[in-house]
Amino acid sequence: MPISDTDRIALQKRTLRVLTMGQIIGAAALASAVTVGAYVVQDILGDTTPWGGIATATVTIGTAFMAQVLSRLMMRRGRRPGLQLGYALATVGALIAATGAENKSLVLFMIGLFLFGNGQASNLLARYAATDLADPTNRASSMSRIVFASTFGAVFGPLLIGPAEAAGQDWFNWSKYTGPWVLSSVVLLGAFLNTALRLRPDPLVVAGGITPKGGVKLPSISEALRIVVDTPKGRLALAAMVISQATMVAVMAMTPVHMKLHGHEGLSQYVVSLHVAGMYAFSPLVGRYADRKGTHHAVLLGSFILVMATVMSAISGEAAIILFPALWFLGIGWNFGLIGGSAMLLESVPDDKRVTVQGSADLMMSFCGGMAGLSSGFIRKAIGYHLLSASASMAAGVLLVWAFYAFRRMQLQKSANI
Repeated sequence: MPISDTDRIALQKRTLRVLTMGQIIGAAALASAVTVGAYVVQDILGDTTPWGGIATATVTIGTAFMAQVLSRLMMRRGRRPGLQLGYALATVGALIAATGAENKSLVLFMIGLFLFGNGQASNLLARYAATDLADPTNRASSMSRIVFASTFGAVFGPLLIGPAEAAGQDWFNWSKYTGPWVLSSVVLLGAFLNTALRLRPDPLVVAGGITPKGGVKLPSISEALRIVVDTPKGRLALAAMVISQATMVAVMAMTPVHMKLHGHEGLSQYVVSLHVAGMYAFSPLVGRYADRKGTHHAVLLGSFILVMATVMSAISGEAAIILFPALWFLGIGWNFGLIGGSAMLLESVPDDKRVTVQGSADLMMSFCGGMAGLSSGFIRKAIGYHLLSASASMAAGVLLVWAFYAFRRMQLQKSANI
């Protein structure tokens, strides 16, 4: 049953408040635990192992797989069931990862990380939930508010690593890296309760965006992706999301490892914290920029910033000080790519197909990010951190050229229509 504009606006404000709280909690858990993921792998396999990136890769692959599963559940039953299932599985995953870290079991740790990826899948899908009741002209701004909320959790989450490690060792006699994972499980439980109890009524149900079981058959992943790539705008949107994620993950995953090998482990958590601040803190500005200037502008600027950031990390050498601005800009570039690309994705498909393509697009984005994270350890081992960063710069450069020509084509089309 349609609702009035007044009721829709009020419900949208309530929905954003609930999603904001969940995003803060979820981001704190994800940032604090993932920061030490590579260290757990090194603790099990040795400091010189090329498998350091497997921790980030496993989380992002879990995110990729579950983004599609949770999205399809949302299409059938609404946003709340999907988000709360994701947070619940992530809570369990964090406990399993903690057990694996404590017992130095890589297999158990990887299983936990895969389930832990559900938390990131829920956080990513929450940005789409923010647009269910939003005015079409304000979708990027609504989305950016949720991404921005991650700032508070994601920046302070890594700063809790030291206290969590100390508390685990001193109070419970755990190994060094067990405490942060236990802390993450407790925090993720809070995100689950926030969503389960407060996200009522369900925004997608109110918006009439669900397809009840027994109704129209849900499209397959390939069918949903075909909807995306059928238009030039859809192809650029997907490329922006995928390339931004892959370049960011590849460099970010190896930065703590690179710093540890050069005697800067104590600074790595602050670099990661600043990086995460770049990823989320400017989201409201990015969202307004995309709404006012257009999504092509946002993707173009984001790709330029990614090139600049990866070039800086490539020339950093052993100078840890350069990694602070490099990783900060890397986060900002990713923010433009994520918000600009996601908003462009929504623009490129009909309204009745929006929920259909969201999970598939996030699957591709997270899967490619996972592959980048997995390969980053081997690339760093084989040719070094600087050439890994240079490779990421080349990928971002491809997106920059693509976005530039798409922007120029759009301008020429506008001029021809005047």
